[in-house]
Amino acid sequence: MSQVVLYIEPKQTKVVTSGPWREGWRAFRRNKLAMLGMMIILFFAAVAFLAPLITHYDYKEQVLLDRLQGPSATHWFGTDDLGRDLFTRIVYGTRISLWVGIASVLGSIVAGTFLGILAGFYGRWIDIFISRFFDILLAFPSILLAIAVVAVLGPSLQNALLAIAIVNIPVFGRLVRSKVLSLRTEEYVTAAKALGMKDARILLSHILPNSLGPIIVQGTLGIATAIIECAALGFLGMGAQPPDPEWGKMLSDSRQFIQNAPWTVLFPGLSIMLTVLGFNLIGDGLRDVLDPRMKQ
Repeated sequence: MSQVVLYIEPKQTKVVTSGPWREGWRAFRRNKLAMLGMMIILFFAAVAFLAPLITHYDYKEQVLLDRLQGPSATHWFGTDDLGRDLFTRIVYGTRISLWVGIASVLGSIVAGTFLGILAGFYGRWIDIFISRFFDILLAFPSILLAIAVVAVLGPSLQNALLAIAIVNIPVFGRLVRSKVLSLRTEEYVTAAKALGMKDARILLSHILPNSLGPIIVQGTLGIATAIIECAALGFLGMGAQPPDPEWGKMLSDSRQFIQNAPWTVLFPGLSIMLTVLGFNLIGDGLRDVLDPRMKQ
């Protein structure tokens, strides 16, 4: 009697690639509010990038005969007291607010991370000196310190950017310092020192990569704060100067028309609110993804 042998081909299983960044992105996508914030910021980024294609007006063009006209098919957001198209000025103002917010925070991150790593890793007199420097900056209200810096350097958009960057240095510096203090006692750092690895390589290969999570979260939230501070300086006349279409400056120029022409205040204010809201929602979503204490 012959024996029949049946061969069953094994079922192939689909290999799903995974990694910390992929897992983080999946968790971020499940956060609906974070995705809403990302859509808001992407919308404003597209508006800033495509500004010449979105509107055909010049944000500096003055038509006094059209001053303080309400929203219409010709001027979607109305006009200001000099007859300039308000929609065009808000569109081009998006470039200024995003640029100041992102550039100032990047400057704060670079300076604050460098000082925080030095203070946390080496300690002793270096930590004392840098920590007292942070304490001095934090002793002043942020907006007053920014006003003082701009008053010394002179009112301009570049000086406002520099002032905002200086104000936020201790925020990132203290955050990085506290993270480095906990990381420098880890076993892999001790092993790297025992192997004779140089301090610069330890900082770049082990300390800095493991400190990126809090920096990214705080950086996203810091952009929202920087946009508000930029608008505050512009409102006080210490930021962008005419005819630059900065949102805070637009609010300052239109406050006397708030009763007769409320649209001149409404649309710049909404632009600031939505942009800040978008970055805050993204920051909260990143915190939920990157902070181990927020994970179940």
